[in-house]
Amino acid sequence: MDVELWEIRQHMGQFPPFDGLSDELLDALAEGVEVRYFKTGTDILVLNDTIDELCYIRSGAVEVYRRRGELYNRLVEGDIFGHFSLLRNHRVRFPATAIEDTLIYFISDAMFQRLCEEDDDFADFVELERPRLESAAELQKKSNDMMVTRIRKLVSRYPVMVESTMSVQEAALQVGNAQASAVLVIDEGSDNPRYSFKDSEGKSWQMCGILTDSDFRNRVVAKGLSPQTPVGEVISHALITIQSDASIYEAMLTMLRNNVHHLPVLYRQRPVGVVHLSDIIRYETHSGLYLVSNIFNQSSAYGLARLSADVRAAFVRMVQEGANSVMLGSALSTIGRGFTRRLLELAEAELGPPPVPYCFMVNGSMARNEQSIVTDQDNALILSDDFDPDTHDDYFKALAAYVSDGLDACGYTYCKGDIMATNPRWRQPLKVWKEYFEEWIANPTPEKLLHSSIFFDLDSVYGESHFVETLQDLIATRAPQSPLFLAAMARNALNRTPPLGFFRTFVMEKDGKHNNSINLKRRGTAPMVDLIRVHALACGSKAQNSFRRLEDINDTQLLASGVSDKLSYAFEFLCMSRLRHQMIDLEEERAPDNNIEPENVEDSERHTLKDAFQVLSNAQKFLKFRYPVPSQR
Repeated sequence: MDVELWEIRQHMGQFPPFDGLSDELLDALAEGVEVRYFKTGTDILVLNDTIDELCYIRSGAVEVYRRRGELYNRLVEGDIFGHFSLLRNHRVRFPATAIEDTLIYFISDAMFQRLCEEDDDFADFVELERPRLESAAELQKKSNDMMVTRIRKLVSRYPVMVESTMSVQEAALQVGNAQASAVLVIDEGSDNPRYSFKDSEGKSWQMCGILTDSDFRNRVVAKGLSPQTPVGEVISHALITIQSDASIYEAMLTMLRNNVHHLPVLYRQRPVGVVHLSDIIRYETHSGLYLVSNIFNQSSAYGLARLSADVRAAFVRMVQEGANSVMLGSALSTIGRGFTRRLLELAEAELGPPPVPYCFMVNGSMARNEQSIVTDQDNALILSDDFDPDTHDDYFKALAAYVSDGLDACGYTYCKGDIMATNPRWRQPLKVWKEYFEEWIANPTPEKLLHSSIFFDLDSVYGESHFVETLQDLIATRAPQSPLFLAAMARNALNRTPPLGFFRTFVMEKDGKHNNSINLKRRGTAPMVDLIRVHALACGSKAQNSFRRLEDINDTQLLASGVSDKLSYAFEFLCMSRLRHQMIDLEEERAPDNNIEPENVEDSERHTLKDAFQVLSNAQKFLKFRYPVPSQR
């Protein structure tokens, strides 16, 4: 994407209803924009003219009028208009005039309709005739927390990038002209897959370092280096980066634990901006979740374990303040990732640097960003293909044990199924992991997949993240092409059924301790996650979060119209019922669990629970029909 398109993308991404769009939709939006200039007093929309474009104010000011000429609204930078007419008969209902010299971005009707179809928040914004402030406030209730808001929201400009052969003097001039505080240094080639990318002309580059304003002072001026010194000789090669879809909180923690003030933001491997710590400080809200920054101040596993009470307190506070399941799941997963990363840092400090590159992979709820306060640990190690067991495995065995024991002390209990990096089967080089997934997909049986299906929720927490991306790409390519694999996964997803009996009454657990109760995880959220995963694998989705997967499923029209929405509503309700129950347990000083007693649930919630379970039941019936076992392999 060239600089002009990037500037359009970034500007629109700062304002509702575009600020919540995915990176892919923002890219498509920017590429289709037409830019037009209007002098003061010029008509932009004329009453009853045909309209086929949405209008977005890049700069200037516009007045919108009613049919009889009365002023309806005065709009400024970041506002949109024309959407009411596009939603009706494509005739201008509210004429508009520029009251200042104004630059307008015009968005085609086809793109407008696509945004309405693929993003519910965008559709709600443009379809409800409410003032912008009211609409934005409602959207903010859903995503007003640093734990879930994406870091790309803070990226305001395309990064300054120079080749490593450029002199520090010329690089300093470019930084000054751009009014930036850092420059990314790049080289031709792509031998480092972690930081390789292609420019708008298809040329291959790789990011090899960053030079900040303080580096210019400390590494160049203070040392009396020549202004003609190549930047490649003075840069910091220890690159610390963040993905554009990561949360602002994760970005802040990355800065704190690495003691850096500048953070390159990547979209996959492509640099899309640089965020400074001051950007985050300006954005910071009153979330109160200071906890994660505290994690990286701890110097021992014991110190981390002492924070477990703070985790529970933060969870209770978020539920009381009305956080939804997406916010809670993301916050708790971010906290869990923080514990894991800090333990890995402490382990490396004790054991020394790793003998070969590695990626610490998490699976299950943490990979999906759907953790609750009751959770165990599911993790694995992906090692470089240079890994030699005889030479290197003692190190990684000790590393895995350090982290697993530390997580258990912090409240993340050992996995009963032994899905942990301490198990040598799940501590393997990348080529072996590829073989695992190839085998699971090509030669599946329900028994073989029963314990390994958790690996189809996977994400990187620490180290070489492109190892995990390689596996995600493999799964997205192979899974849709294997009907036998999908059939086996579908049958596993039917092992746990919702607790509905005749006439939609509840079927209670009969297991002693939790007698006459319902396990909301085992009978609700877990089977819902399982069936959503099957559909996501079928459509080649690379998303890990269940709600994001449902969006991808809906886009492919794999399910009938409206079914994805029903699944989303049911999943949200089941998740929140489970999380609220855990909050009550903590408030009443009981050990939180996943079981509820229907007689202790209000009538309205009990009826809604039945509805949610019925949605799950119907979806499971369709699953077996949708993915039959092929008659021939």
